[in-house]
Amino acid sequence: MQSCFDKVKKNFGFGCMRLPMKGDEVDFEETGKMVDMFLANGFNYFDTAHGYIDGQSEIALKKCLTSRYPREAYILTNKLSGHYIEKNEDIRPFLQKQLEACGVDYFDFYLMHAQNKELFARYKQIHAYETVMALRDEGKIRHFGISFHDKAEVLDQILTEYPQIEVVQIQFNYVDYEDPSVESRKCYEVCCKHGKPVIVMEPVKGGSLVNLPEDAQKVLDGLHGGSNASYAIRFAASFPGIRMVLSGMGSTEMMADNCGFMKDFRPLNEEERLAIAKVCAIFRGQGLIPCTGCRYCTEVCPQGIPIPDLFACMNAKKQFHDWNSDYYYHDIHTKNGAKASDCLKCGQCEDICPQHLSIRELLEDVAQVFEKQ
Repeated sequence: MQSCFDKVKKNFGFGCMRLPMKGDEVDFEETGKMVDMFLANGFNYFDTAHGYIDGQSEIALKKCLTSRYPREAYILTNKLSGHYIEKNEDIRPFLQKQLEACGVDYFDFYLMHAQNKELFARYKQIHAYETVMALRDEGKIRHFGISFHDKAEVLDQILTEYPQIEVVQIQFNYVDYEDPSVESRKCYEVCCKHGKPVIVMEPVKGGSLVNLPEDAQKVLDGLHGGSNASYAIRFAASFPGIRMVLSGMGSTEMMADNCGFMKDFRPLNEEERLAIAKVCAIFRGQGLIPCTGCRYCTEVCPQGIPIPDLFACMNAKKQFHDWNSDYYYHDIHTKNGAKASDCLKCGQCEDICPQHLSIRELLEDVAQVFEKQ
């Protein structure tokens, strides 16, 4: 049986959710250089979704990748996102819109986006899985899978009901590996049980595993080796059955670093694994908010609260105990917009949060810390 990864050259992919920006617009020049570097180093897997960077990710790929390279030079993944469909009849026009935005005739992989218990039930109701499988048979997509954000038992249900699924994309990193809210290890084990190859998203947890607390940084510095990102990405790529690790790179410097250690990939050794275990213990002791900055919550917040930015301020306050986080909270993130205390408690943010955070309670904590005066 032909593997869906036969045409994928290496186990490292370019996640296009966090491209370099010039103000509110994607920096096409920098992105083009990153695409060139990525392909020149022997990689060919690109991942996007219609909502990434407010719709700019697909357009950037058309300008920087698909209009400049032959179709066989790259593997392109896109997703069927629940925000843009209400009924079955919406699916085909939406896919066509995505194809045109990206400048291609087909997608190599097409994933049911951000599946959880509620969204899976909705997709079943409108027969979305059946329609996407029909689109595969028609050649509009080559391979069909899911991206997933929920408990392992839900993933097991989906893979049991739809054994036709070819690949599963999960959040997987060394901090979330045993986290009870994310269940990275358990979700990975469900994929293995069902014989599904795994694509990893958030291997550096939205940058949290690059910008480490001081104590954790000392541990990795003691290895006298690679970058913080290298240990996080190589951790994920070291597991059997994980066929692709995505990295959301935002500069040519990040691209050069990532390509450098993934071009000739080697799994973590025992010393590196012990160091990672120490870093995990430090993270658990700090009580930081495990927000990855995906910004799905801001898309549905009726108040327009910049939730990830306020959580970042809270984490910085816990880590560094200085005035800088207060400055960013008051003079940057909330100066002309909503504050944490403006939360209406509607819960829409929690319904969509991939990390299953108690956002309403956390915003109360943020308000108490930054708005007490």
